[in-house]
Amino acid sequence: MPLLCRIMSVALLLSLPEQLDAQSAQVAFGNTQQDARAPVEVTADNLSVNQNDGTAEFTGNVLIGQGEMRLAAPRVLVVYLQDQSGIERLQATGGVTLVSGDDAAESREANYNVVTGMIEMEGDVLLVQGPNALSADRLFVDTRAGTARMSGSVKTVLQPEN
Repeated sequence: MPLLCRIMSVALLLSLPEQLDAQSAQVAFGNTQQDARAPVEVTADNLSVNQNDGTAEFTGNVLIGQGEMRLAAPRVLVVYLQDQSGIERLQATGGVTLVSGDDAAESREANYNVVTGMIEMEGDVLLVQGPNALSADRLFVDTRAGTARMSGSVKTVLQPEN
């Protein structure tokens, strides 16, 4: 690689941590756009249904799949639409893992609005993309666009190419 290209690459790598060690950062998430209308499959050890408020609580080894996306947590509350025709949102707690393609994120809790395709992860968020890792207070994933935004004490370590 020519010397000028190496110098520019090093300068770029040195400037990135400063830009990402800020209050927010834009990142990609997942390999493809997620179809929020795809069926949602849930497996768990236990299920409790509340007909009065239109919710279902899954506990123990909860795994939720929708298209290429997977979400795992100890507890997930499913809130159905008022007419019970589908799922409005999922609230996962107790340590959440979200995987889409080669990207994976962890947090203490996550809220997935199935109607809009937006996921908000909060509490000790860690996003791993290949050899790179980012941490923040919150991660907002737009499953339809395949993008994400991190906010609150965003930090990263970027691995230089060999």
